[in-house]
Amino acid sequence: MPPDDLKRSVRSEFWLAAMLFAAGLVTIGLSLAELRAESRMQMAQATGTPGQPLQATPAPTPAPSNTPAESKPGGTRPTNPPPEPAQPSAEAQKEGAKPALPPAPAEKMAPPIPEKK
Repeated sequence: MPPDDLKRSVRSEFWLAAMLFAAGLVTIGLSLAELRAESRMQMAQATGTPGQPLQATPAPTPAPSNTPAESKPGGTRPTNPPPEPAQPSAEAQKEGAKPALPPAPAEKMAPPIPEKK
């Protein structure tokens, strides 16, 4: 390479390195500014009319069906509603009730795996 071309390539590489260095400094500065801004964030709170304290909104009253059952002495507590069996009783099946779930499939048996000798 002739000396002029060498100077030109060194100069262009220098400018490229300087731009990359400046971009890195800008990125660091923006990151630090964002971190500093996050530490200063405060929650904004709406205020009512001046001189009046804020009032919390009342919680909705639960529906009667969602209330738990009363506990009984002795540590037993009924459930609301009582649990239903997955399959009807034998008497109900005789009367024509259909099961809630289909019968479980039979297990499939494969021939035994031959042992290696």
